[in-house]
Amino acid sequence: MLTEIITLPRFKKNSMRKKLMWAGITAVLLTSTACHHEKEKEEKVKFTVTSPIRKDTLVTREYVCQIRGIQHIELRALERGYLQEIFVDEGKFVKKGQLMFQILPIIYQAEAERAKAEANFAEIEYKNTERLADSNIVSPNELALAKAKYAKAIAELDLMKAHLFFTQITAPFDGIMDRFQVRLGSLLDEGDLLTTLSDISTLWVYFNVPEAEYLNYMQNTKKDSFMTVQLRMANQQMFQYPGVVKTIEAEFNHETGNIAFRATFPNPDMLLRHGETGNVVVTVPLKNALLIPQKSVFEVLDQRYVYVVDKNNVLKTRRIHVASEMPDLYVIESGLQESDKILLDGLRLVNDNDTIQYEYQKPLEVMKHLKLHAE
Repeated sequence: MLTEIITLPRFKKNSMRKKLMWAGITAVLLTSTACHHEKEKEEKVKFTVTSPIRKDTLVTREYVCQIRGIQHIELRALERGYLQEIFVDEGKFVKKGQLMFQILPIIYQAEAERAKAEANFAEIEYKNTERLADSNIVSPNELALAKAKYAKAIAELDLMKAHLFFTQITAPFDGIMDRFQVRLGSLLDEGDLLTTLSDISTLWVYFNVPEAEYLNYMQNTKKDSFMTVQLRMANQQMFQYPGVVKTIEAEFNHETGNIAFRATFPNPDMLLRHGETGNVVVTVPLKNALLIPQKSVFEVLDQRYVYVVDKNNVLKTRRIHVASEMPDLYVIESGLQESDKILLDGLRLVNDNDTIQYEYQKPLEVMKHLKLHAE
């Protein structure tokens, strides 16, 4: 009885070991088979490969700009006194010569009346002296003195009229009113700021251009011709009217290496205002540019790379230098040749030195499926 009890567990233990061994062998076989099938599946994946292409195209460059009205001035008080009347409102359009502000003119009116009376008295005195001089009653010197006195009185009257005129502030040109800096009844000193006035019928748009691009512009632009530009507004919409670059500043900014350009834009609808910002869009023609799709490029630490396929279908990482960017396209400065084959898609599925199977697609066919292709 004791022997049977001892033998039975040993039998069960050996059987359990066999079962575990076969289970392990089965698992290994299944794993090996799955890996084999997965490897076969990966080997059957075909990637798309293309080549760079040389083509004449247009490149757009954008520059941050500042929008200014063709005229923008400060309106200030020319005389001291209380602000008696305001005839306009903030943000409104005013016409040239329109009355805008009235400074209390009581003192200046009184002084003008006194000057007028003195001028009338001097005139009468001069005419009487003139008659006496004609009768040889008074000397010519007395006549000259009376004439000078009369001329002085007239000058005093004109001066008082000028002071009275300066109490009325009128618009020097058509424009848009800005915010009031004073309110009705304010005591003004000579030179106090009242508001600003902007003529925005035409806009001056300033943007900074790097030295190299300035040189390219000057070398490729004919004399007496102007560069046409577009304006992208702050809402990312294009302004409907094109502008023309007519002015370039005389000096470079030595800190930034840039020079300021000024483009003139019409603004008949008064859509844009003085002080806005945007982006000037400049279209530059490029001859025989080397182009590749942007989706074939990946970045590592701010450097751009592509996968080049060699004659053995092995991928090699190659660094490239981009001269300009376009929607969906890069203009290549160096790093690639027309004869190179580059991986177009699946960049995240491969690594350097991987061997791949691929289908070659002509560059023109690739560009037809981009949002924007070279013209």
